[in-house]
Amino acid sequence: MTVTDHGAKSPQRTGGPGGPGGPGGRPLIGVSTYLEPGTRWRVWELEAALLPAAYPRLVQRAGGLAVMLPPDAPEHAAAAVARLDGLVIAGGPDVDPARYGAERDPRTGPPAPERDAWELALIEAALTADVPLLGICRGMQLLNVALGGTLVQHLDGHAEAEGVFGGHPVEPVPGSLYGGIVDAQALVPTYHHQAVDRLGTGLVPSAHAADGTVEAVELPSAGWVLGVQWHPEMGEDVRVVHALVTAASRSAA
Repeated sequence: MTVTDHGAKSPQRTGGPGGPGGPGGRPLIGVSTYLEPGTRWRVWELEAALLPAAYPRLVQRAGGLAVMLPPDAPEHAAAAVARLDGLVIAGGPDVDPARYGAERDPRTGPPAPERDAWELALIEAALTADVPLLGICRGMQLLNVALGGTLVQHLDGHAEAEGVFGGHPVEPVPGSLYGGIVDAQALVPTYHHQAVDRLGTGLVPSAHAADGTVEAVELPSAGWVLGVQWHPEMGEDVRVVHALVTAASRSAA
């Protein structure tokens, strides 16, 4: 699926109970989750809808009210997004190369077709409804694919070790949305082996790594759409997500 029209608007969003943003006026921020088989806790071993706790905690620290969005049928994405003030597409497994017309590299991870379909539908719904949208790592890559872009399937030097987050500096593009949020070089938590190759329609880069890798993208034709290659939930800097929450508050008003 490629998003080609993000100008048409869906019906007005309903927000949470008590009006936009839910109780207390905090904007309601949905975060995509994934299904994991054979998950163990206490005496149980069952399939679970999972999301690292750092994601909702980051939304909460930034002033939002976090809600988890487990995979569902893609046709329900618009209804889900209609109840949100903002959306985060979380990090996770590699995007299926078939989604952008590429052959699978041997180093690309196994596909997650249900998650790809659900999150692509969420992205399309958010763009259509002008809901503030943040893609994190895989979420940025999926945003690029949704808009017709392609990915580099393997990238060296952007992960410390298996299961260990590293870090490197990123440089903002002056005048960009990200550059207005973080106006100087920043050290960011990283763990990725894929990256943007050909940019999707309308996307522009808004930060780079020292090796030239695109580290953030944005969609100037939309209200508030940003993707970051790194993992802000694994650090202390809340500026990016605070900007999302602020945009979501304005959108909900």
